[in-house]
Amino acid sequence: MTECCAPSPLILPPRPDRLPLIREAFCLEWLTIGWMTIEAVVCIGAGFTAGSLVVLAFGLDSLIELASAGVLMWRLSVELRHGQKFSERAEDIASRIGGGLLFALAIYITIAALWSLWTGTGEVFSWPGFIVALIAIPAMRYLAHRKIAIAEKIGSRALRADAIEAVTCGWLSFVVVVSLAAQWITGAWWIDGVGSLAIVWFLIKEGREAWSGSECCCY
Repeated sequence: MTECCAPSPLILPPRPDRLPLIREAFCLEWLTIGWMTIEAVVCIGAGFTAGSLVVLAFGLDSLIELASAGVLMWRLSVELRHGQKFSERAEDIASRIGGGLLFALAIYITIAALWSLWTGTGEVFSWPGFIVALIAIPAMRYLAHRKIAIAEKIGSRALRADAIEAVTCGWLSFVVVVSLAAQWITGAWWIDGVGSLAIVWFLIKEGREAWSGSECCCY
């Protein structure tokens, strides 16, 4: 009598219509890693050199973006190897990590901004920080736009959380540019602290959605 063997789990590759999107997401994450490495090295160094809190915070935000990009690379690799069904657990883990990183960034920005306002100290003008932040505005806009579009199409909360961090980086770069320019022209030291606090609510809102597993929505 022939023995019956339990069928082995069928590992299906991603659907053909998802493959181009996943590959594009990979390319976007590699671009993110490359740019964030430059951003982190330049801004952290410039922040310490100039004693600039806002430039230093911008550089530390780049480190969080690097960690988020690494998590997304892992999540996308799982789907490429095992298919969409097998990526669900990875999606949940990656989404929670992305949410946690957004919370961490919100906490850091809040503490740094309040400390700056409490001590009455603002940033010293930094040309390296100013140039990098200026370039980051259009770069982050492009990355965030494409990541959000792909996240909606493949239903990835983790990719959306990563895209929101790109949006945040874009806003932070704008704050850095405006605050550095204002400090240089008018000596208004408090602008960087107030501007940074203005986006904390956005970080908390998106962090909660990523952590709780809310569905992606249009942006």
